Amino acid sequence: MTELADLRQSAAIEAMALAPLVDGHNDLAWEARGKSAYSPEGLDGDMSGSYQTDIPRLRRGGVGAQFWSVYAPCEQRGADAVTYTLEQIDFVHRMIARYPDTFAYAWSGDDVRRAWRSGRIASLLGAEGGHSIDGSLAVLRDFARLGVRYMTLTHNENTPWADSATDAPVHGGLSDFGRDVVVEMNRLGMLVDLSHVAATTMRDALDASVAPVIFSHSSCRAVTDHPRNVPDDVLERLSGNGGVVMVTYVPAFVNQAAALWDTGDGSGPAPTATVDDVIAHVEHARDVAGIDHIGIGSDYDGVAVLPEGMHDVTGHALLLDRLAEGGWSSADLAKLMGDNILRVLDATVVN
Repeated sequence: MTELADLRQSAAIEAMALAPLVDGHNDLAWEARGKSAYSPEGLDGDMSGSYQTDIPRLRRGGVGAQFWSVYAPCEQRGADAVTYTLEQIDFVHRMIARYPDTFAYAWSGDDVRRAWRSGRIASLLGAEGGHSIDGSLAVLRDFARLGVRYMTLTHNENTPWADSATDAPVHGGLSDFGRDVVVEMNRLGMLVDLSHVAATTMRDALDASVAPVIFSHSSCRAVTDHPRNVPDDVLERLSGNGGVVMVTYVPAFVNQAAALWDTGDGSGPAPTATVDDVIAHVEHARDVAGIDHIGIGSDYDGVAVLPEGMHDVTGHALLLDRLAEGGWSSADLAKLMGDNILRVLDATVVN
């Protein structure tokens, strides 16, 4: 198992021995594009001047498995979007090869468990934005062959086949081709990720998918009214689908004042979020979706500002400690940390 994190509460410490902490979303690969020309060198030391993520801090944060985001900005279209994504897939594979005692490639739940038991951080890939396949199911299949375990159906803008949460609606959810994408992802064992998509797209994808879906980094709209968050009626459907919402730490998604600042003119300093804001979303998701349908999806290295005390990947430990202090049992913390998403990985392996 991975090293114990910076934890103080006994229930949090016990939970760390029961399940790996699986983070649904980290944008280190994108940050490495601009800051190090995709070099993985130096990650075994203090990279706090460049990244929110490095190996010593992953250990201190207790991370046992990480979905590494592979991403192209929405302005990159066509073959350029495919190339950006392939470059980041390559970065993650080279990072794993550069630090074989720290990272292990993973696709299945059993892969994650084996890595965790060996003291390594299981490394999975998630493509952030359906525009990265350039409207091609063949590219989708190639991404799966390269190890991409989930794909977020949109990013901040619509694709030609799905509506985004932060763009003007065009399709009313998924187009017919969008439904074909979901069906093909089910066949490939790729997780359908509904972060970033419009609520109509969430509902259409739940209708189309025969496999559990995930939200890799989203929070709850009833707590913070931001279009990137998940409405309660969708959360309620996760128990029937078997899916998981992985609550994110992004201030605009967990704090209402920060949400208003983000969706307004952004003037003045951004309001500050706290770990208590994150906890409010974790507990609301638990109450509405159920304890078996929640997880953690930080978005480290994807946003510049995070809640107080959670400014880098060591922030996971603060969240777990505070939840334990608030009465969460080690068994329930283990479900939040990793057992729930491992169940989804188990259920979506194609033999």
